[in-house]
Amino acid sequence: MYSFTLSLFPFMADTIVALATPAGRSSIGVIRLSGGESLAFAEKLSNGGPAFTPRAARLVQLQDPWSGEAIDQALVTYFKAPHSFTGEDVIEISCHGSPVVLRQVIDICLRLGSRMAEAGEFSLRALANGRMDLSEAEAIRDLIDAQSAAAARQAVRQLSGEFSHRLQPIKDELLDTIVILESALEFVEDDLPEVQAAGIKTRLSDIADSIGKIAATYQAGHLIREGLRVALVGRPNVGKSSLFNALVGSERAIVTDIAGTTRDQIHERFVINDIPVALIDTAGLRETTDTVESIGVERSRRTIADADLVVVIIDAAEPLTAEDREIISSVGELRHIVALNKIDKLPEPSRTAKIDEIRNSVTGTAAIAVSAKTGEAVDDLKHAVTAPFAPSDVSTSGFLVTDARHYDLLVRSESDLRQSLSLLEQKTSELHNALRYLGQITGETTTEDMLTRIFSTFCIGK
Repeated sequence: MYSFTLSLFPFMADTIVALATPAGRSSIGVIRLSGGESLAFAEKLSNGGPAFTPRAARLVQLQDPWSGEAIDQALVTYFKAPHSFTGEDVIEISCHGSPVVLRQVIDICLRLGSRMAEAGEFSLRALANGRMDLSEAEAIRDLIDAQSAAAARQAVRQLSGEFSHRLQPIKDELLDTIVILESALEFVEDDLPEVQAAGIKTRLSDIADSIGKIAATYQAGHLIREGLRVALVGRPNVGKSSLFNALVGSERAIVTDIAGTTRDQIHERFVINDIPVALIDTAGLRETTDTVESIGVERSRRTIADADLVVVIIDAAEPLTAEDREIISSVGELRHIVALNKIDKLPEPSRTAKIDEIRNSVTGTAAIAVSAKTGEAVDDLKHAVTAPFAPSDVSTSGFLVTDARHYDLLVRSESDLRQSLSLLEQKTSELHNALRYLGQITGETTTEDMLTRIFSTFCIGK
């Protein structure tokens, strides 16, 4: 189905080898070979023992073909073309995960005539041999890179072909409409009959609506794939680092009573309601003559500008200061919330009144009363962090578009379809463009440069 890519990448006739497990010391390491010479290389590594049976693991003694020196005992599995991941003969060698042993086996494969695989080349060969389409291949990368269970679920759904299956009837309908329209224009000298034109426009409008509905899922899909950048800001000693530790659930940041303890940013990733969050603890915002601290303050201001959400932290046990007000004012144009920290220090009889007083002082901004020390309302703050971005529970959502490339192509396709509604009698180029954009998602019309760019983001060995 996608064998056209073989002509674009003639080097795929080579046999390739790569480590398919992470580099470093481990109990097991897997080396993968793909290509016409894979089986021959495996036979030489095993000193020509009993024949390999497709889809059956065999315990062999790996040897240097030239010296006869034993290297390791390994399980070798043979996948015969075309019933393999890449559609070629594939050998997987599972040996002990010593970096020295793995390097020896790979070096021997290279000496036998294989070459090191490029990033994503195994998946690219699977695409070229029709074992999967481009969106399914990209799902492999997304599954490996998933930062949350929700992101992994979406990648698995895409890998199983759900995205492709949703697009196929849309592409078929659009192609049928193009054929009808071009045939009608060829045999009708004047404009299309009004009834026929109206029917075609309705049909195209429905197709555009279908594409638009798929594209509309991107906001939630992008959120669970890429997550949020959240910056904690405030004046010194309001408890930013304590709240940072409470949110991530570990003593990640140093906490002291000394103002200016945090001089540089501290980053940590964690997950809130299936949404990955990159949390940044920033240096306290204040005027200072300390050179190092002033650099940290300047970095904090840049971080604020780049964050998806700014959490301004205020010490609820102290009166609201001019610095607090200035910080809140400085983020007024950005998406932000206020955390009223240290409520554990407020005496119980007046706690509610004090919190309400501060909230009234920051009118128009969501304010969450919280205690980093006791953990009170930390979960409420976590919810407030993701609430502005998650329109629904992403963990129970249906299929979502997660890739910016896919979203861009869907938007372009829908836009060209909308434009074509007023140009039916003049030309059908917008319809062909819309179909081509959809084809780029699954790989039918993707250029060599684009394929190279996409697969360069994959792991080597996958």
